[in-house]
Amino acid sequence: MYPLRLIAGIACLVSVLLDAFETVILPRRATGHFRLTRLFYWITWRPWRWASMRIRHARKRETMLSFYGPLSLVFLIAAWAGVLIFGFALVYFAFPAPFTDPRGAAHPLLTDLYASGTTLFTLGLGDVVPRELVIRGLMVLESGVGLGFVALVIGYFPVLYGAFSRREVSIALLDARAGSPPTAFELIKRHSFEGGGAALIALLEEWERWSAELLESHISYPLLCLFRSQHTSQSWLGALTAILDTCALLIAGVQEQSARQAQLTFAMARHALVDIAQILSATPATNLPDRLPAERFSLIYDQLCRMGVRVCHDENSMDRLRELRALYEGYAQTLSRYVAMPLPPFFLEHPKKDNWLAVARVRADAEASAPAAQGYDDHMF
Repeated sequence: MYPLRLIAGIACLVSVLLDAFETVILPRRATGHFRLTRLFYWITWRPWRWASMRIRHARKRETMLSFYGPLSLVFLIAAWAGVLIFGFALVYFAFPAPFTDPRGAAHPLLTDLYASGTTLFTLGLGDVVPRELVIRGLMVLESGVGLGFVALVIGYFPVLYGAFSRREVSIALLDARAGSPPTAFELIKRHSFEGGGAALIALLEEWERWSAELLESHISYPLLCLFRSQHTSQSWLGALTAILDTCALLIAGVQEQSARQAQLTFAMARHALVDIAQILSATPATNLPDRLPAERFSLIYDQLCRMGVRVCHDENSMDRLRELRALYEGYAQTLSRYVAMPLPPFFLEHPKKDNWLAVARVRADAEASAPAAQGYDDHMF
């Protein structure tokens, strides 16, 4: 027996099984510094992001970035399987001539790799026969690991995509409430109607819960941070930052009942942002460009005042807002650079057409182009 080969094989197997357990099963943040999953994403994500950011066309660039999340999941599982095969092959390789190979491979390790691969994927070809009882037991163990690995993969995909779908529902709903991309000014503006304060409180309550769900799902499955939304103007980071901006404006200088709920939503949303940044080892950025200069701040509050929003634009409101922004903007800027998702501004002078308005235009065009069918439907119903 060769003990060094045996130790190396066992180390490979333990590292993969522990990494898969922490990534898929463990419902909390993994604390180990060396992990295969972290190494995999460190090696693959940075080159992919660098190549994608060289694409000038915004839609094509976003499409390229959106491919990474699902593809990385497939390649991560393939990497786990490859290390498992190599680890069991090293364990077999620790024994002298563990298999009878009728074809006679050029090197004994090639036979061990072949036997390990066919056993892990439970092919059961039978052309390579184990010579010792210990090797037979190891092959049975590897077959069990292979079945468990397949079951793990089958169970992992629905959980991951279910969490992704729940995340995207609220992001899509925010489009009609805060614009595309969502901004704090637009969100408050669209709730400045009579009774809009109650609607804004309900929305902030919903986003407090959304932030808590985001925290739970993205701590358990950090890969979700790299899954992107359907439209180029939407992202989980942009939506979270817009909600934080809105809460900061409400807390700093709006005299409405929604300010109380804004404090609760702000605390939960910031908690989610900071913890996700820590999971991705993203330290808060410093010396950032000002996202809300003084003149833009005055413009926002003047327009809110004209729309009937009760604001307290005193000499300290800007300082209060700056202190609140300092609690989250550094983390948001760092995450923005890491996941290649731009942050929304506080205010857009020339807002883009909302995504939902494009759907409404298509509907209007369809109705205008088919008056006869519309009349037929009216008679039917």
